[in-house]
Formats: sequence, C-alpha cells, structure tokens
Amino acid sequence: MNTDVALALSILSFAIYAVVIGRILLRPQREPASRIAWLIATIAVPVLGVVAYLLLGEARISAKRRARYRTIEEHLPHPGENEPVRAGLRATPYAAPFALAETVNRLPPTAGNRALLAPDSNAAIRMMVEDIDAARESVHLCFYIWLADNNGFRIKDALVRAAKRGVAVRVLADALGSRGFIRSAHWIEMRNAGIDARIALPIGGLVWTLIRGRFDLRNHRKQLIVDNRIAWCGSQNLADPEFRIKSRYAPWIDIMMRWEGPVVQACQFVFAADWESERGDDVGALLQPEAAPPPAAAPGIAAQVIATGPNLPYPAMPACFSALIHAARRELIVTTPYFVPDEQLLFALLDAARRGVATTMIVPRRNDSRIVAAASRSYYDDLIAAGVRLYEYRPGLLHAKTITVDGEVALVGSANLDRRSFELNFENNILFADPAFTAEVRARQEAYRADADAVTAEALARVGTGRRIWRNLLATLSPLL
Repeated sequence: MNTDVALALSILSFAIYAVVIGRILLRPQREPASRIAWLIATIAVPVLGVVAYLLLGEARISAKRRARYRTIEEHLPHPGENEPVRAGLRATPYAAPFALAETVNRLPPTAGNRALLAPDSNAAIRMMVEDIDAARESVHLCFYIWLADNNGFRIKDALVRAAKRGVAVRVLADALGSRGFIRSAHWIEMRNAGIDARIALPIGGLVWTLIRGRFDLRNHRKQLIVDNRIAWCGSQNLADPEFRIKSRYAPWIDIMMRWEGPVVQACQFVFAADWESERGDDVGALLQPEAAPPPAAAPGIAAQVIATGPNLPYPAMPACFSALIHAARRELIVTTPYFVPDEQLLFALLDAARRGVATTMIVPRRNDSRIVAAASRSYYDDLIAAGVRLYEYRPGLLHAKTITVDGEVALVGSANLDRRSFELNFENNILFADPAFTAEVRARQEAYRADADAVTAEALARVGTGRRIWRNLLATLSPLL
C-alpha cells in the first residue's frame, strides 16, 4: 500500500511538474528572458520553483474579472475621434508615441486643454481640496495609497463635505496600498456620509486570492476627476510628504498636474472602467459626446491618456515609453524612483544616448526597496558607457515619474520604469505635446538634478566584486514575475 501511495504521489508530482514546464513554454506574452529564467528556476529547484511559479509566475487576473473588463470596455462610450489633432501630431517627429498610445485604450489625442503643475505635494493636496469643495455634481477619486495623516484627512474631510451637500462622490482605494485607511473608522465615516467608497482589487483570503489571481496585481493609479471638468493626474498618493509609514526615506518628492479641457473625459473613462470593475454604478452618461468638457484654451495643449494594466493583451506601457524615447532628437530627461527595465526600454535608452541625444536620468539615492535599488544599479555601467548622464537625488525619495523629450513633448503619471508597473499594476499617465507646459515639467526636472549627485565611471569602477555580483544577480532575477 505504501508503495502504491508513493507511486501515485510520484506520478502526480511529475504531472504537475510537466504541466508547469509546459505552461512556462506556452504562456503567451512572455518575453524570452522571463521564460528562460523560470525554466532554470523550476529545473534547478523543482519543488520551490514550481510553487514560486504558481504563486508569482504569471501576471494574471481572474477569468471573471478579465471578462468583466472586456464587457466594460465594449459598453462604455469612448471619447469622440479628433482627426485634426491627429493630423497635427503626424506633422511632428513625435507622431509614433501618440499613435501607439491610442491603440492601448482607444482614447484619441485631444486639443484645447490647459494644465497646471502643483508647486509641491502639500500644495497639490490643498488645490485638490479646493476643487472638491467647489464641486457641484460629481467627485471621482482613485488612489493607490491613502494614509490616515494630515493630507489624508484633508481629502477625506473635503469628500465628506461634498457628499453632505449633495454631490455624488465615488471613491476607489486599493486594497493593499490603502489597507490601513480602509480598515479604519475614517472609511466608515465616509460611507456614513453618503460616499460610495469601494475597494479596488480586494484581496480576501490568501488561498482564494492565489487561486483566482495574484494578490500583488494592484491599482496603482492616482487620479481625481471633479464635475467632469477638472482632472488631477501624477505620482502623488494621498499622504504627507513625510510618508510616515516609510519616514526614513522622506521627504517623498512627487509631481501632480491639474487638467481642464477635453482630456478630462478620457480620465473619466479610465475611472469609469475601474469603477464598474468593482461593481460600481454605470457612469457612462459622463462619457457621452454632449457631456464632453469644452475646450479650456485655444489651441491649448494636445494631450492623450494612457491607462495600462494586466488586463491588456500586451505590455503597453514599456512600448509607449520606448516609442517616446525613440522619438527624441536632441534631449531626453527621465525621472523615476524605480528603474528595472525590460530589454526594449533599456535598449531604447542606450540607443538614444549613443545616437547623440543628450540623455539624462535621475533616480533616488536612497530607495525604499533595497532589491530594486540594487537591481537598478546593475545597469549603471551600461548607461554611463553609452553616454547617459546619470544622477542620484539626495534629499529624499524622488517619486516623480516624468519624461521630457526635446522640450516639446512630455509624459507624466503613475507608472515607474520597472517591471511591476509594466506587468502587474494598473497605471495612468498623460502624454502631451506643448513646449510651454513641457518647459515647466523640464524646469522641475532641473530642480531635481540640482539636488542630485552625478554618477561617474570612476565611482562605478570602485564598486567591489561582491556587490557587483549581488546587483547583477538581482537584475537577472527581475524577469521572474
């Protein structure tokens, strides 16, 4: 009997092993480096490798949720076509990134927009509170992290005031990033005030979560839409810059944009899709042509929303980043807190520098993830050798995610230049073409560089062999997603 049981277990184990190996080889949308890394892991350490793959090997969401996203995308009205804006962009060297971005969500580029950069994190919260206090019809909010601190309370109190005066307030907070706030009395207070507050991507029990999909697929978006007329987008969470849950890395340096004009309806589309995915009511009326925000300026800023996530059939965000980098002719400046690129993005950056584009990258010196920091630094030698001017920001954690190209085009939003943003997170960015507003973002980038230290080839040459091995090992393991 014991022999029969052992034989049955052996057969079962082999069957599971064979299925996992087959899945690794057949899994669609898997880049070769990732496929090879998982094959090596499962062959070298069979039991641990199989378990790790079942838990973390696929950026998957449940079949029900994936079907729900498809249904939502099909029934929600998309903002209207705008061929004159497309034609204007086609006449520039930057047509490709805008054309690619439109394929992601079928959200076309818009014109007639006006934008404003908040001076700093506290000012952004204050300005968002002012917009919420002026709301007359609707307030829609979706953020990854919401903390019970001064800025978190300011937003919460403004939402409660809006709900009490009859404004329709809809709130989404990520189940993992905002778990403390969701479990607090403040969440109950909002619901008691009449706010429809919902949890984005609920986690539930660990076993059930792992069965239906990865628990670390998160809604990382950061946006606020007021009266279908004003939209906020950027890198900032609803928290103080001191970010007390990780205060040793403070201050967290963020960037937030306030938009008016037709692009607001595209932001509304992203919120509506997220909202309905969590069983919220249908807000499609706000996406109808007659509800479109009027132009806020003439001709205004050409702007386009890019909203990516693991529900898409391909990794759209790194493709859009790479297209924008390839479009650079004279200058490219990038800021990101987390730099763990895939091959296409890394080669785009290296090639930009090699073909003579003045390429600058600014990252934080102190990162809240030691693993990400080490993996990021494994790329430093190649970047410097290619001619990239690399800087590490000193005062705190530079959390702003920005790209400016030739002083003409820029991209700002929630997505980092790392595999988590590319493959696991729901992100929202705005790509725009306007020399004046791009100059404002570029000035902010220059302010970051003024508080940063240059990374030199001489300093890299002094890095010990052991540290190099550790960094390169972590970079090698980065495809194990």
